[in-house]
Amino acid sequence: MPDEAPAAVTGDDAYRSAGHLAEIGRPAEAEARLRSALAAAPDDADLLTLLGFVLRQQRDYPAALAACEAARAADPSLADAHAERAESLIALIRAAEAVAAAGEAVRLAPQRPGGHLVLARALTTGRRFAEARAAARHGLALDPHSAEGLLTLAEVERAAGDREAAEQAARAALALEPGNAYGRWLLAMLDAERLRVGRSLRALRDVARENPARPDVISLTWPIRSLLSALRRWFAAAIVLVAAGTLAAVWWPPAGPVSRILAGLFAAVVAGFAARVLIPAGRLPWRCLRLAPALLRRATRAGMVTVAGQVALLIGYAVTGRWWLPVLALAAVPVLYGLGLAELLGDRLDDPGFRHALRASAREFRDWGGELGRWWQETRRELRETWNDDNPVPPRPGRPR
Repeated sequence: MPDEAPAAVTGDDAYRSAGHLAEIGRPAEAEARLRSALAAAPDDADLLTLLGFVLRQQRDYPAALAACEAARAADPSLADAHAERAESLIALIRAAEAVAAAGEAVRLAPQRPGGHLVLARALTTGRRFAEARAAARHGLALDPHSAEGLLTLAEVERAAGDREAAEQAARAALALEPGNAYGRWLLAMLDAERLRVGRSLRALRDVARENPARPDVISLTWPIRSLLSALRRWFAAAIVLVAAGTLAAVWWPPAGPVSRILAGLFAAVVAGFAARVLIPAGRLPWRCLRLAPALLRRATRAGMVTVAGQVALLIGYAVTGRWWLPVLALAAVPVLYGLGLAELLGDRLDDPGFRHALRASAREFRDWGGELGRWWQETRRELRETWNDDNPVPPRPGRPR
């Protein structure tokens, strides 16, 4: 009978069935199967390691790390436990610990490619790109036909800024596994970074359709966010240049017409660049923006309004020559950067690992503040006692010494 089946399931059976459930995208069922098996064998390191993996699939990174810690305690020589622990630490943005854990996995099983690939990802998190590239290539050399190895190398190269090498590795991975969702997403984002707008969005839309339970709406908003990111980098400098020319015209009048020409030119370039990115993108990024986290959505929309206002001010200055128009555009530059910071925070707050790291940092800061306060109180007390010892209060008149 179905209600008697779990009693007959062995640890190996539970491991195989849970692994299959995780592989086909049913991690919650895999977790239930593993916890049932762990009730009978709580120190089974293999089951605990797989539990860490399925918890990480569900983005419960602290619980995943706890399961991996238990697996490591149960069997310190199990390389998979160290590798999975490193993956959880990567998700929790604890790069140094992740590198140490992945290094231990490599030491215990140097001929297994997976440990080297985890080490490459951990080193990439710590921005140690040369070492990460070497680790990824070593893992790939141990299994040259591994799509995971090629995609790890593509991740490293993309993070290091070598988009050509990243695209080559991603395409090689997709040649081995054409349906690999992560490989297709990675290639789409590489296309996005090269402003291949239509191709990138088509690929992202197809990946989202095949994974309707967890559509990556934030990635689909990249045309809007990339436009704002690019404008923050150079449009602010252009506005500063126009404002400087406007102020210089007070002492050197020929600077005025030059700054007005520059204002019109910069406004035209911004409008053209926005059309180059947003028109091929169509309505899809705007639809996805409505589904994005609230802070990200509001900051992005406010950023677009701010840029539009700055462009209008530059056009007004180019037409009328009124000096206060570029000054207003310049005053909006800090607003644009502040909105960019809010947008970045809104993006990262969607990541449970970042939220956990942020809370951990807040706790550390609070503890540091408490220690500083205690140190200051102790220091004041010691200074007061030292002062009283060196400068005794004289007796009052009429009182015995």
